[in-house]
Amino acid sequence: MAAVIAAAAVAWVAVQLTRPVPAMALTASVTTTRVLPGVPPRPDWPGPAEAAVGLPGTGLLGTHGGSRPVPIASLAKIMTAYLVLGDHPLPAGGPGPAITVTAADMAAYAGEHRQGQSVVQVAAGEKLTERQALEALLIPSGNNIAVLLARWDAGSQAAFVAAMNARARQLGLAGTRYADASGADPATVSTAAGQFRLTVRALQIPAFRRIVAMPQATLPVAGVVYNVNAALGQDGIVGVKTGSGGPAGGCLAVAATRTVAGRPVTIVGVLLGVQATAAQPSELRGVIAASEALLGSVGSDLEHVQAVRPGAVLGSVSSGWTAGPAAIAATGVSVTAWPGTPVTVTVIPRLLGHAISRGQPVAQAIVTAGGQVSRITLDASRAAPAPSVRWLLTRL
Repeated sequence: MAAVIAAAAVAWVAVQLTRPVPAMALTASVTTTRVLPGVPPRPDWPGPAEAAVGLPGTGLLGTHGGSRPVPIASLAKIMTAYLVLGDHPLPAGGPGPAITVTAADMAAYAGEHRQGQSVVQVAAGEKLTERQALEALLIPSGNNIAVLLARWDAGSQAAFVAAMNARARQLGLAGTRYADASGADPATVSTAAGQFRLTVRALQIPAFRRIVAMPQATLPVAGVVYNVNAALGQDGIVGVKTGSGGPAGGCLAVAATRTVAGRPVTIVGVLLGVQATAAQPSELRGVIAASEALLGSVGSDLEHVQAVRPGAVLGSVSSGWTAGPAAIAATGVSVTAWPGTPVTVTVIPRLLGHAISRGQPVAQAIVTAGGQVSRITLDASRAAPAPSVRWLLTRL
């Protein structure tokens, strides 16, 4: 009998010691959301016009006036410049290749001039560098230069417009359709949110950013040309593009810099369809004034805050044999945003073993504040030992 008991005990010990041991596991609220403290700003929206305002990193603060596609006039030239610079990148400060003004370009200039469109004087045989052509496109807003660049880039305006629409789809610019390279055609339409997204992308290109901030430029035949945006250089405004006329009314994509916690921050706004009034008969001046009011209503509320502090507990490690360590943020996450911006923390566990050392990575957290996305590592706050022989023998 004793031998049987002894054999059973040996078998029990062998079974207990060789049974699989479950790995440690991370427990956490997989996704948690809070908002940055404080009262969100109240944007000074432009009446019935469409508008959007936000930060390049954070995304939109808000939109106004619906999301129906409307004519955007010369804001179309943002996409024209964006495509040209994508196909023919300009070196820092460099002129780029030469573009010869052809007879077709002269015919386009003459026709658009007779129609009263916004044009830049050119001459047959004139050579414009790529940079000069982009200056003529974006500063005095030459419709004929948009056609010239379209032909130079894609062989024809039709081919270039097809590329514009393809890129709009690629960028997710819902409700955006280009009918021409200049925006003179009222069938060229978009939304304020779509033009916000495109403007943010275009401002990432140094050459574009530099040109739209220029108050004037000197061209070979046209001479000195001036920026149509009369507010440029005032109250931190550094661009971007005006548009006006016909059913489009006054349109403007605007960027302005503010200093937040000692760092420069860019605010981007888009306004579409500002109409002339008795008090303000100029659509262009009206949209510029509306943009200044919009920027002024949100610019002072920006904050640079810690969305996640170093050492913040975002989960805990557990096992059947010991109370596990906390999963703490190895680094903090700071964001520039408005009060009320939602912050979402999503914890993604790692595969864990049977023991953990202090400071060992146990998970990753994705911190999203508006459109800003940061990834941080979560470390173990202390060591956790492997299961003891006693626990292995006594577990059920």
